[in-house]
Amino acid sequence: MATKSSNGSAKKTYSFLGPIGTFTELALAQVPEAKGANWNPVANVQEAIDNVISGHSARAVIPIENSIEGGVSATLDALAATDGIRIFGEYLVPVTFNLVARPGVALKDVKIVSTHPVAYAQTHKWLSANLPGHSYLPETSTAAAAANLTEEASTADAAVAASTITEHYPVKVLAKNIGEYKNAQTRFIQIGLAGKAPAATGRDKTSVIIEMPTDRPGTLLEMLEQFAVRGVNLSRIESRPIGDRLGRYRFNIDAQGHIEDAAIAEALKGLHRFSPKVQYLGSYPRADKEKSVHEGNNSDAQFGDAETWFKSLNK
Repeated sequence: MATKSSNGSAKKTYSFLGPIGTFTELALAQVPEAKGANWNPVANVQEAIDNVISGHSARAVIPIENSIEGGVSATLDALAATDGIRIFGEYLVPVTFNLVARPGVALKDVKIVSTHPVAYAQTHKWLSANLPGHSYLPETSTAAAAANLTEEASTADAAVAASTITEHYPVKVLAKNIGEYKNAQTRFIQIGLAGKAPAATGRDKTSVIIEMPTDRPGTLLEMLEQFAVRGVNLSRIESRPIGDRLGRYRFNIDAQGHIEDAAIAEALKGLHRFSPKVQYLGSYPRADKEKSVHEGNNSDAQFGDAETWFKSLNK
């Protein structure tokens, strides 16, 4: 969806997992095309995806992986259940938690702490040591926890939120960087309607979802061999239950490389022969900027030489 700016040009809308002040908003701030666009906070991942499908938003930014908790189940399951969506970029956001409160509240006054369950799990050690006997109030997000502190009906005394939360709500910092994992990161993806992938950069990633076709010995190995024999390194492989019965799984895979790379293209073709239920989610630049190299004799040039040789055999 697009609206008109003051100069008459169209402004795109980007949805993100809200409310204002979440880590997802920090990821959206890394999207160059989103600068000057309409930013639309939504309540959950499915709403962000639905906004893209319906055309209400041109793109959406949603979380997909945390360095501590692993894959974001809500995102993985929603993507698996949705056709016509592609990933166009990924962004890494450092996860730094502060303890915040209303003005006038001191650390010694804090009896009830609110935050998202994931944030609480990552800060529980500090909270237990510094606020012994405190109670925990779960919230839908760290930003919602901070926002609710400003409401008269709030029962919480403090909230665990992102370090930038004071830019959005009238709260003060009681303690900084209270997370147990100081180098924690969350990975976010930019999604849009299916279309041509961004041009290959040599520093790319390709994401797919693959459903196991049968339950027999060696099936998982056969799937992984489609990548291994072509020198394609995997940066993530994660299983999620399909849900129709016990023992049935689909695999979410991130492979290093681009669909325009011969090695990735051949791997995708092999996967389709292995299982007809392969969902291509897209090829996009890697957030870490590392080169994507296909090991062994699997460069584009070597695939090209092999193809030329093969065609010469039956002339």
